[in-house]
Amino acid sequence: MKHRHNKKRNTAFLYESLVRELTKTIINEDDKKKSEIVSLIKEFFKKDSLLAKELELYKTLCEVKEVKPRIAEKLIKEAKSQYDKLEKKKIFQEQSRLIKKINKALSSSVYDNYVPQYKSLASVYQLFNKEMVPKKKVLLEEKILMEMVDTTDVTEEVTTKPYNKLIMKTFVKNFNSEYKENLLSEQKDLLNKYIMSFNNNGLELKIFLNEEISRIKETIREYIETNNESEEIKGKTNKLLLTIEGFKKEKIGSEIITKILKLQNLVKEIIN
Repeated sequence: MKHRHNKKRNTAFLYESLVRELTKTIINEDDKKKSEIVSLIKEFFKKDSLLAKELELYKTLCEVKEVKPRIAEKLIKEAKSQYDKLEKKKIFQEQSRLIKKINKALSSSVYDNYVPQYKSLASVYQLFNKEMVPKKKVLLEEKILMEMVDTTDVTEEVTTKPYNKLIMKTFVKNFNSEYKENLLSEQKDLLNKYIMSFNNNGLELKIFLNEEISRIKETIREYIETNNESEEIKGKTNKLLLTIEGFKKEKIGSEIITKILKLQNLVKEIIN
């Protein structure tokens, strides 16, 4: 019988999901939710706590990369040995408390957060928690070992690209059907970073948006200053610049992305 991975009983998955939820609250400036997540992380993953010890073993096998095979073998053996010494009943109890608090203070949507190393975490979970026939156990250990000695993150690339392409295709199709225009290079950059934000917590996208908004504002301002526009036009432009600046504080989603895409078109027309 095939054992299924129970992600809610995977301590490393719970931790990574909370970290990604925390990142979203920082981007969205949701201080209340941020405080609740920080409190949970401090309570359940503080130094020397049982879940923190288990998490460290997961990290050993999932984050150590590009080591020699003999080193990887020793790390796997030692991680298994240390895991066997942990109190499994208490781990289950602590996980149950954490899950209950996540559901009550946050929501079950936390478990839907994209975790790049999900497959690796699932493999380690099976290695630690499941009884397996010798053949399956050896193959699983070999898989984990190869990920530790491999110099390329093939797993992540394979799992994220089809997902990104599907979203990208849908978004671009909708944008083109509405505006009937080919995408500019800067629009493609924006869309790519928007799609990748599902995988990297949106930090790179936010940085790009801040820079792009500044570029758009500067271009519009220079255009007004170098052309003899009426006071009425200048007044409307100043209001537009204030609106654009306000985009930095808005929640990042398809709506704000579409607004920036339209402004990128405007700026291109101004330059030409």
